[in-house]
Amino acid sequence: MSTSACVLRWSSQAHLRRAEKGGGASSAAAAAAAHRPQKPALFFAGEPQTRRFPKKLLFPRSASRRGGGGGGGGFSRKPKSQPIRPFTTVMQWQECSSQIEVGVPCSVAYQCYSDRETIPQWMPFISSVKILQDKPDLSRWSLKYEVFGRNVEFSWLARNMQPIPNQKIHWRSLEGLPNRGAVRFFPTGPSSCRIQLTVSYEIPEILAPVASALKPFLEGLLTNGLERFATFARDYERKIPQR
Repeated sequence: MSTSACVLRWSSQAHLRRAEKGGGASSAAAAAAAHRPQKPALFFAGEPQTRRFPKKLLFPRSASRRGGGGGGGGFSRKPKSQPIRPFTTVMQWQECSSQIEVGVPCSVAYQCYSDRETIPQWMPFISSVKILQDKPDLSRWSLKYEVFGRNVEFSWLARNMQPIPNQKIHWRSLEGLPNRGAVRFFPTGPSSCRIQLTVSYEIPEILAPVASALKPFLEGLLTNGLERFATFARDYERKIPQR
């Protein structure tokens, strides 16, 4: 038996003798503690057991847990959920179209239709068109008409998009009543052409109850307007100086 073991045994027996003589609870507890096995401490391999692991080595905090960047290990934070945007309803759009054959060449019909301020003379539901002097591609439109017993009035600012000479005129509204449209010209002979007019618009709230009947009603107005345009274009051609 080694010297350290003998010393440990003698110390334990001495504690027991003192506990028996004292007879107190505290002495007995102290004696029992002397025989209680000690928990081994964590240690590095090859080094004395007195060296313990630092707390930071046992439980490291990852960069992502601290809120930093970093990629690899550790627990990453969950991204914050984005708020749900409320669903926005959109008014229904309708598209109306009409076409007619006109007894003038495409060039004459195109030139006549390009004179926007004369449109109220042949389109029944357009009350006025005014071209902005400083911006000729912009124009203000006014609509006044009785629709199914209701007097309606709308206005909008429209921009004429880049045209295709003698083939296409198209526009879209910038403010006011949302609408867009196009007029196309197709030659059918040396002195005649076919005109196709298409208009799309957002149904105004006041006309929502009659939306199903609105399209055929407006297509009838467009056809009536193009028939009047055919007469207007022939008169316009007569006024063109002959070369």
